[in-house]
Amino acid sequence: MAKATGRQGMPALRLVRPVVLIGLMGAGKSSVGARLAKLLGGRFRDSDAEIERAANLTVPEIFERYGEGYFRDGERKVIARLLGGKPKVLATGGGAFMDAETRKLIAERAVSVWLTAELELLVERTAGRTHRPLLNQGDPRAILAGLIETRYPVYAEADVQVESLPGQTHDEMARRIVAALEDHGARTGKVALERRTE
Repeated sequence: MAKATGRQGMPALRLVRPVVLIGLMGAGKSSVGARLAKLLGGRFRDSDAEIERAANLTVPEIFERYGEGYFRDGERKVIARLLGGKPKVLATGGGAFMDAETRKLIAERAVSVWLTAELELLVERTAGRTHRPLLNQGDPRAILAGLIETRYPVYAEADVQVESLPGQTHDEMARRIVAALEDHGARTGKVALERRTE
């Protein structure tokens, strides 16, 4: 695997295309995404956080007041905006990639990385969290199992797949994503990272 840093602590690799992290809640998109961006010397954004900032409401409040359809419309617009400008690492909500328009946009402008995770790991990581609207509608394990069944076949359309493993640090996961992105770029020509030459 490539070294993460080069001379004077500068990242040896840099983003040349946005990297979009997809996956279910608990897969580690936000925490690993922030570490990945730092590793590459780029910016990190979380689409849910950006939606909350724009609406001045939390995601659960948006769901409660306006419904999921309204939220998805706003999410699509926010993701389109975030994919512009300098390449960055973007973590998306678990349902974002399920929207055909959003999926098409990501495919055109970015490299998508699906952080896969087993059910037990997702249950463990989301236990006791009250800010997940979908998990507040019944038994979290059953809900997550249902989401795996319906969403994983669509998530499989992502460019890159990296499994989130128990006990793995955010840094270790970020480095595995870097390796997967380099491999994908070499195989397909859809390059997200390049080596610094200076």
